[in-house]
Amino acid sequence: MTVIVRDLRPEARADVEAFARVRHLALPYMVSTPDSVAHAIAQAHPDAHYRPLVAELDGEIIGTAQVGIAHDSPEPGQGYLNVYVHPQRTRHGAGSLLVRVAEEHLAAQGATKLFTWVLDEPANRSFAERHGYRPSRSAHFLRLDLANSTLPPLQTPPPGVELRTAADYADDPRPMFALDAEATADEPSDIAVEFTDYEAWIAETWKHPLLDLELTSVVLVDGRPAAFSAAYTDGATRYASAMTGTARAFRGRGLAKLAKNDSLHRARAAGYTEAFTGNDAGNDPMLAINKSFGYEICATEVRHARQLG
Repeated sequence: MTVIVRDLRPEARADVEAFARVRHLALPYMVSTPDSVAHAIAQAHPDAHYRPLVAELDGEIIGTAQVGIAHDSPEPGQGYLNVYVHPQRTRHGAGSLLVRVAEEHLAAQGATKLFTWVLDEPANRSFAERHGYRPSRSAHFLRLDLANSTLPPLQTPPPGVELRTAADYADDPRPMFALDAEATADEPSDIAVEFTDYEAWIAETWKHPLLDLELTSVVLVDGRPAAFSAAYTDGATRYASAMTGTARAFRGRGLAKLAKNDSLHRARAAGYTEAFTGNDAGNDPMLAINKSFGYEICATEVRHARQLG
């Protein structure tokens, strides 16, 4: 039995479905579908040099890797590779082979530092360290039993504050782009991100197949979008908070919690039964908000980095 690594074939539906299935089995705390996998490939920015890889054992896809350059970071030369192997198909060498091919690709594109997320489990961390990666910051996955939880009651917004949805900006999403760019720039991360390309944001983010505009809540202050909670769904039972943020001028007023509570209520009314989110382990304000909704930590990832050369 020999493992081979090859490029995912986006035109082959079986490849895309297998990629999504392996990722779900290895990381069930994230909402992913074959359509979202295909979208990531089709809409990847050319400067990202995005290359999804699969590891195949006797014709079965048992491993995946998302590989690319952090093109939207102001610091050049940063690459990423996130490798996942089917939990029942480990110890065949798929992970190591995926890492090797990914690193060769990123080095050829000029990457000088590589980042990867690793589940905070002894075997996973040991694997990363054997390949030369060293741990840095951590982040939590959180889960909420949305069908059976007791959410905080919906509140009437104070004077000058209004609740809307992202669907109200379908004809002109630029205000949402500005808000998302400002909030994302302040997210705790090893890789700084700057959204400057509106058309790329439209293609990659606004038109993402998981984004539900009707469930994405937006808080307006005096008519200006000030906070939001973006909703991803699988179209069946799973809902995820893709991003919750507030413009700098309006922080400390509880607007992010207002937006997220509204989105969660909308999601439950729409029939979603399970909610997920993720937080940097040092993001105490957002962790406190999620705890108030009843979210519980279900897994932790640790970011690892390796300097090339």
